[in-house]
Amino acid sequence: MSEATTIPTQTAPASVSAAASPAHTRPSRRTDLTVRALQIVLALFLAVASAGPKLVGHSSAADSFDTIGFGDWFMYLTGVIEVAGAVALLIPVLSGVSAIALIGLMIGAFITQLTVFDGENALTPVIFLALFAVVAWVRRERTAEFVALVRGRI
Repeated sequence: MSEATTIPTQTAPASVSAAASPAHTRPSRRTDLTVRALQIVLALFLAVASAGPKLVGHSSAADSFDTIGFGDWFMYLTGVIEVAGAVALLIPVLSGVSAIALIGLMIGAFITQLTVFDGENALTPVIFLALFAVVAWVRRERTAEFVALVRGRI
């Protein structure tokens, strides 16, 4: 009788761990919902508060880009990139890739804040970079799916 109880306990953990290992890399439901909410908030911020003034040519955005030295074309380009990133954050298969691209945008914003504006608002892109890094990390499986899709393996 001890063999009967020993055998199921020996095989159960092996089968459970084998079945659980692919799902183990996926975030928990709570994490998934929390990061989804974060993605929505970040997308709203990017599309409305950040890209909006750039795309309508608001004087505060235009003055900043004139100070940078690239002019209006770069302001509009940055606004379009921000809107594209905001939309991609909301598309499940693109969310991780979008977060990675937006990390790159925040690195550029940080460098610009340090070099052109003497670090006046340099902490803002760092905070957003950290938030995008959380999204990229949690959505890393989606990023792998996207890469496989692009390579034609799915």
